[in-house]
Amino acid sequence: MGKKGHWLFIFIILLTALIMTPSSSKLFAKKVLRIGVINFITHPALDACQKGFMDQMAQEGYIDGKTVQYDISNAEGDMSVVASIAKKFVSQKKDLIFSITTPCTQAVAAATKGTGIPVIFGAMTDPVAAKVAESWERPGGNVTGCSDWMDVGAQVKVVKEIVPGVKVLGTIYNAGEVNSRVQIAELKKAAPGLGIKKIVEVNAASSADVLAAAKSLMGRVDAVWFPTDNIVTSALEALVKVCEDNKVPLFGSDVNQVKRGVIASCGIDFYDLGKEAGKMAKQVLDGRNPAEMPIKKGKMGDLWVNPSAAKRMGITIPQAVMAKATKVINK
Repeated sequence: MGKKGHWLFIFIILLTALIMTPSSSKLFAKKVLRIGVINFITHPALDACQKGFMDQMAQEGYIDGKTVQYDISNAEGDMSVVASIAKKFVSQKKDLIFSITTPCTQAVAAATKGTGIPVIFGAMTDPVAAKVAESWERPGGNVTGCSDWMDVGAQVKVVKEIVPGVKVLGTIYNAGEVNSRVQIAELKKAAPGLGIKKIVEVNAASSADVLAAAKSLMGRVDAVWFPTDNIVTSALEALVKVCEDNKVPLFGSDVNQVKRGVIASCGIDFYDLGKEAGKMAKQVLDGRNPAEMPIKKGKMGDLWVNPSAAKRMGITIPQAVMAKATKVINK
């Protein structure tokens, strides 16, 4: 063996030894993607959205702890915490961020601007109004996803079908949430055509404010409807109790709220919304540019009703409404 062959043989031996050592084998392993997940507050709809996203990602081959590492954070309604989480994800140079709700997406969009980190959102109502996208068809930046946009007119029509005599409708929402302000604007547009003469609005800036806000509506309204507001939904049980005690019918904007005591709601499935977001994340990770990916809307179609809740609030759901319900909850 010549001198050149001798050194080549030694090189091969050393390379083989390097590959066989456990620590160095990581150099040859497939990259584990790092995905940040930020949620605004704990409640069933948002939790379902998060689960749908992760379940879909698993179906796409992104297995938690194997091919992807999730960093899941919940701000529990604190905007300062939202901002901190967004900055943390950017400093850690996540491969992708999944943001749930409008406040979280706004914070993440601001923090990731110019970084190239892609953001997929779920449960955000109007990304254009929230100024995280240039248009629904072409977002134009690093942010796209799935909107929980609801047909407010269709939801209020259900209110009228169940309680035909409603003339004054009350609503509770956090005025600090763009998503809620957009839905209230839609409510005001739809109300006159449905025979509703007046909308009474009350603000709840935090979960602790929901009880007092609910009590302030009693004696002033014929029924209550509320948007997909994160603050109100997080304290829904307080609102339900006040409406039951005062025999005022309560209606929601998310079908999962029916399980928690509202009389009825038509809307979208937040778990399915999360799954659609997961499909979009897969496309982005495969190289598609989020700037050119149209924002999707969840499909409305479900109508859930709760006859037991209706009875506690002093009414009966008409048979015509029961007949077209896609799910009946009795609790």
